[in-house]
Amino acid sequence: MTRWNIKQFVKIAASRGQSLVELAISLMVILMLLLGAIETSMALFQYVTIRDAAQEAVNFASFNPTDTAEIQLHARAAASDVLVLENGHIAVTTTPSDKACEGTTNGSPHSITVTITYPHKIIFPLVGPMLGTNTITLRTMVTNAILWPNCLAP
Repeated sequence: MTRWNIKQFVKIAASRGQSLVELAISLMVILMLLLGAIETSMALFQYVTIRDAAQEAVNFASFNPTDTAEIQLHARAAASDVLVLENGHIAVTTTPSDKACEGTTNGSPHSITVTITYPHKIIFPLVGPMLGTNTITLRTMVTNAILWPNCLAP
């Protein structure tokens, strides 16, 4: 059996203490990176949801361009499994028609745009102060041609 002297024991104890300090410092950095990745992926998931909701709404709007309430209802329904969209988050705008189409469509616009703006609330308490805000504004805009009424140039 080997006899331990006090110098060897102190050296081993100091080595273990150093390892614990290194672990504590590196663990904080790794956890911050992990929290940032989770927060970013949640915001991306919400962005994809509002983009899909805007696409669904503009597809409906291409056949019903004047029914703003129903367009907003389609957007809210498309996002309802992930988000709760309010009417203030959804804007429906139309662009003026081409002069060649005015006679056929009686002045109806030629294209329609659905814009959804959603405030993503940051969940993790350390990420918000690092960014300086507790919300990130997600915005998507989808434009589609109005298919009905027909816009046939003479």
